[in-house]
Amino acid sequence: MSSELNHPGGKVRLYVEAPLGAGLRLDTGEGHAHYLLHVMRAKAGDRVGLFNGRDGEWLARIVQTSKRACVLECEKQLAQQTEVPDLWLVFAPVKKTPADYIAQKATELGVRALQPVITRRTIVSRVNIVRLRANAVEAAEQSGRLTVPEVRAPLAFDKLLETWPRERRILFCDEAGEAPPTAEALRAAPKGPWAVLTGPEGGFDPAERAALRECDFVVPVSLGARILRADTAALAALAIWQAVLGDWC
Repeated sequence: MSSELNHPGGKVRLYVEAPLGAGLRLDTGEGHAHYLLHVMRAKAGDRVGLFNGRDGEWLARIVQTSKRACVLECEKQLAQQTEVPDLWLVFAPVKKTPADYIAQKATELGVRALQPVITRRTIVSRVNIVRLRANAVEAAEQSGRLTVPEVRAPLAFDKLLETWPRERRILFCDEAGEAPPTAEALRAAPKGPWAVLTGPEGGFDPAERAALRECDFVVPVSLGARILRADTAALAALAIWQAVLGDWC
């Protein structure tokens, strides 16, 4: 069922960068104007929902239109600003379509940051950060989130461990070693800042696995007996974390 058709603000919900508040007006820009006027067939007087990750969600009315522009005026606040749990997803990039899927679904599952990591077995050599960001924005608009996750530039595996904030635990999805089931490990773990780490299609290199297991902030876990695709593993781990330590519990 389309969230656009059932949104209390009207036909559609948009992420914007501009400040939002009672009486404030903003020009949506050419991209949003095209979407509203030519895709959604909106017209002056129609209302949309707006959010910017800072000021909550607002009901806005279209007050002025032209071929390439659309001016909106904020009328009332629909929701106070809220934040998702402090969870990152660190993932080895995969080919284009699964990477898009990871960005979309991780956003729906409530991550705060998407961090690509380049491992020894990572096949993808370039990561389109702009494309990942666009997918995250669209998923936030459709899922009712009031924030968009930060999409970060890729880091080499060694650099990631070297610069990692030690207070943030890593849930290491170790497909090749002895590790407790994910839910069992999390039930014994404290709340706080976390990250889920998943590897590439070929899995982590043995040296990388060893380096991770030497870190006291890393919690190795198993995702079960079946072999999961890289994108499936990432989403499964996020869902379990949310169910045990996040905003599903």
